[in-house]
Amino acid sequence: MNFALMTEQLDTDVNIDKKSKIRLNKLQKRLRREMGKAIEDFNMIEDGDKIMVCLSGGKDSYAMLDILMNLQRSAPISFELVAVNLDQKQPGFPEHILPEYLASVNVPFHIVERDTYSIVKSIVPEGKTTCALCSRLRRGTLYGFAEEIGANKIALGHHRDDILETFFLNMFYGGKLKSMPPKLVSDDGKNMVIRPLAYAREKDIAEYAMLKEFPIIPCNLCGSQDGLQRQVIKEMLHAWDKQSPGRIETMFRSLQNVVPSHLADTELFDFKNLEVGFPHGIGPAMDSAVQSAELPEMIDILSV
Repeated sequence: MNFALMTEQLDTDVNIDKKSKIRLNKLQKRLRREMGKAIEDFNMIEDGDKIMVCLSGGKDSYAMLDILMNLQRSAPISFELVAVNLDQKQPGFPEHILPEYLASVNVPFHIVERDTYSIVKSIVPEGKTTCALCSRLRRGTLYGFAEEIGANKIALGHHRDDILETFFLNMFYGGKLKSMPPKLVSDDGKNMVIRPLAYAREKDIAEYAMLKEFPIIPCNLCGSQDGLQRQVIKEMLHAWDKQSPGRIETMFRSLQNVVPSHLADTELFDFKNLEVGFPHGIGPAMDSAVQSAELPEMIDILSV
């Protein structure tokens, strides 16, 4: 037996394990910092909140719950977390994984059973994407359950990449400048939805989930579908990020620096009452809120 070789291999394993722990610690600090900033910027969590954390079994929702629990332990306010998974009765779904994991991390949880899988399969023709209907059914069920358990906030695991992808999906295919806001009230006015990972990068979340060894559950209903519009957008953004590092960050910042006067939505900005002789055409006839708003420095398209 070659003891020298065994010792060398053991040292290598120890070094790899040490590097992994250092990397995990750095990622946790980064995700915690980004989540804390998003929570502060959008006032997502307040003292006394009961937050229903939607857990799908994917990397994003696992990371969201993990970092929220981490923040909960040191937050200056008191808030409650309740993890909720919607069991959609997909064939082969490993029902034991999430309850075992949630019990191991000592968080209150509920498993809601609804056979949305059969509904989607019976309505959507073979070969067509199921995401839209599946999301609608899932959202309705979770909104209703939040009311049942008295949760005043619903936390979803969408991250920065999801928000950008949705923006381009709406622009390319829907003709709207619209995305996923980090915080919103549902259409019926009954539910407050928050996205604590709004500032987090998907690649950081993926690495964090791998290092934490979360028991990931794949979605057999839609995860393997080819030709999804979102996948096309994801690949486009990935290519841009690779070709021009920093472009993704710049694009996301643009969603936080919207200038209505330099777009073309007549409902959003009062173009009809612009007046010559005033900066940016905003004169006394304009709304007082518009008068007092500071317009950021613009890029002159003719000088580019």
